[in-house]
Amino acid sequence: MLSTANKGLLSGLLLWLLATLPGYGQIDSLNGLTGKLARYQQAALPEKLFLHLDRPTYLSSETIWFKVYAVDGTYGRPLALSTVAYVEVLNREQQPVLQGKIALKKAKGQGSFSIPASLASGTYTVRAYTSWMKNFGPEYYFQQPVTIINTSATAGIKARKDSAAAYDVQFFPEGGNLVQGLSSKVALKVTDRTGRGIAAEGKILNQQGAVVAQFKTLRFGMGSFRFTPAAGASYTAVVSLGKLPAATYKLPAVYEQGYVMRLESTSPTALTVSVAATTTQPETLSLLVHSRQKVVVAARQPLLNGQALFTIDRGQLLDGVSHFTLFNAAQQPLCERLYFQAPRQTLTITARPDKNGYTTRDKVSVQVATAAASQPVGASVSMAVYRLDSLTRASIPDITSYLWLAADLRGTIEQPEYYFSATSPEVAEATDNLMLTQGWSRFDWKQVLAAAPVAFEFLPELNGHLVRGRLTQAGTNKPVPGITTYLSAPSRITRLQNAVSGVNGVFQFELNHFYGPQDIIVQTDPQQDSTCQIEVFSPFSPQYAAAVAGGPALPRFAPDYAKRHFQQQVQTIYSGKYANRITMPAPDSTAFFGKPDEIYLLDKYTRFKVLEEVMREYVPGVDVRIRKDGFHFLVKDKINGALLTQNPMVLLDGVPVFNINKMMAMDPLKIQKLEVMDSRYVHGTSIYDGIVSFTTYKGNLAGFSLDPRVLVQAYEGVQGQREFYAPRYETPEARQSRLPDFRNLLYWNPDIATAAGAGKSEFYTGDQAGQYLIVIQGLSDTGLAGSARTILEVKPAL
Repeated sequence: MLSTANKGLLSGLLLWLLATLPGYGQIDSLNGLTGKLARYQQAALPEKLFLHLDRPTYLSSETIWFKVYAVDGTYGRPLALSTVAYVEVLNREQQPVLQGKIALKKAKGQGSFSIPASLASGTYTVRAYTSWMKNFGPEYYFQQPVTIINTSATAGIKARKDSAAAYDVQFFPEGGNLVQGLSSKVALKVTDRTGRGIAAEGKILNQQGAVVAQFKTLRFGMGSFRFTPAAGASYTAVVSLGKLPAATYKLPAVYEQGYVMRLESTSPTALTVSVAATTTQPETLSLLVHSRQKVVVAARQPLLNGQALFTIDRGQLLDGVSHFTLFNAAQQPLCERLYFQAPRQTLTITARPDKNGYTTRDKVSVQVATAAASQPVGASVSMAVYRLDSLTRASIPDITSYLWLAADLRGTIEQPEYYFSATSPEVAEATDNLMLTQGWSRFDWKQVLAAAPVAFEFLPELNGHLVRGRLTQAGTNKPVPGITTYLSAPSRITRLQNAVSGVNGVFQFELNHFYGPQDIIVQTDPQQDSTCQIEVFSPFSPQYAAAVAGGPALPRFAPDYAKRHFQQQVQTIYSGKYANRITMPAPDSTAFFGKPDEIYLLDKYTRFKVLEEVMREYVPGVDVRIRKDGFHFLVKDKINGALLTQNPMVLLDGVPVFNINKMMAMDPLKIQKLEVMDSRYVHGTSIYDGIVSFTTYKGNLAGFSLDPRVLVQAYEGVQGQREFYAPRYETPEARQSRLPDFRNLLYWNPDIATAAGAGKSEFYTGDQAGQYLIVIQGLSDTGLAGSARTILEVKPAL
């Protein structure tokens, strides 16, 4: 359960976000419309993740390395809300093949996956999210395609015959709808089966076969055209795709009544929103301009003779994607479209190697500088250096284009960095087409405008991983509320969590410092319940967005297949022992109840054959009683000297034991330590009449038989830190070593800090000559994102 401090932290973060809302004093403007969105924003703090992956392409048995950046969804600033990120690798069928929980500290984290040798070649998707992000749908998760090649197996790629059915053609009316008699701009997008845009041209035909408009795609298979739908008409698009036969597609339906929105850039400093409607009745329209749930413009204009006009100062807009949403007087959304404004300031990252060229087994020193507006700025930076060959030519997404563009749009954005490249008319037109074809609302306006506050299922993990589950009645699957549930993991470190099931039978535990694979034990107190079924949920999201398209292509006959296969085998033989060095943070050895009042190391005392003798002979704080139902423990309260009336909480390696008869039947020679709390102990929602804790030598229950009702489940904790191994050639002996060094990933460092805007990284080249790409991604404390790329030339040693 969340503590009061945790709830206070969450409330403080949400209030901070609300306080940053400009025009918050306009809460009652637009008849309370801005206030309702502000209330929703307060409850739905947006959060984003970005992963810097070390490479776009991997071989099976290699390691995927990544760094996680966590930011607030509005400004892109580091957001220390969640302490755990969930990272998965999905196959084409949207099935996870690798999963991990990554610890986040101060809004960043790092992790890795060892790719199984049996994994088939293909395009996979790496996705990442937090518990809090699960409330807002899988479209909001970070997703990036990668290619994995199994060089031990046939690629299995078969040539496909192209047909018109292999392409997808979609039409998007500006604002949302086509309305009869109103001129509309319609965008289109044509993609192949991989999601990449392709060139196409065509014409729009009415029911009589007459041409009413023509179109031609521009950049990335997107384009637009204008036409005015006639009353009662339907329209068909005839699309020509190069040498393929022309195909026909239906345009969206035409409505008899409605509104049409048009957004235009009328000057370098102003945007104009024109509204046309079929109604001739005067009414007041409201325009809300908001960026990632933050209101930046709230305006009203009368609709006169079916026309209304809004003028927007560009300077008011936030960087990135803005939503323009039109409402009527009843606060019903009528039209919506998006507008993109590139960030006015980014993080400039430069990487300067100390030489123009290098030889094999040579030392490389790279100076890294981070700045904004020509002034040094400190940042958190990650760096990867990998060899370029025919398998690794695909580009890696950069943090700037993801946070400010791709993260706020549905589906795959082809080459998102292009929209940041220049301010030419061609880029502006391509950007507008992108906004028309990729636009979507991240929330349901019915939910935003509802009178009741929004309730979310998943809480942010403020201090550690949350384990959730449910109690149900056996045979009926009905939820069982109000039952105290206990979670423990057998260990020599005594840890115990308790929680009370809610009205839906759901319980949750907050686990701190829970690392690696362990067995968890979940049970209820038999005195409260003896029939409940216990289920523990998977923390990974069961919802999936559309598969990421346009990933790195899988080469068909790459000449580097055999070479890379040989190199990988050699590296596994000679360096494999270094590949799986995983360290876990040092655990806190203090028991959950703190320092005990009594502690007994049983090897220091006379060993008895039965536990009853042990308790009676030298544990004065616990009185052993025998009643009709067997043994009972009564703890002597150290405060007033009186015996407490109920059995204490009895633990074995941290696991509650409610049947004291079974505990007393255990061989005392298996127990190393006994600890006693000689007073009542408040633990969460429970009060124990003292605590009696037994610890075995190995902390593994030593064969103790648990109740059959108890749920024992293998559970993966937060991932440990895998060591990145790279040999160093600092001495002549090391440089002359006959051990081969065929690394393709020379260097990976996810934790470079550029204090005062400067930092340095050092590593060594291997035995392979060629070109190596240095990729750097970074984020400043103020939310400035940036990336840099540079080439290293490595030549054979003379």
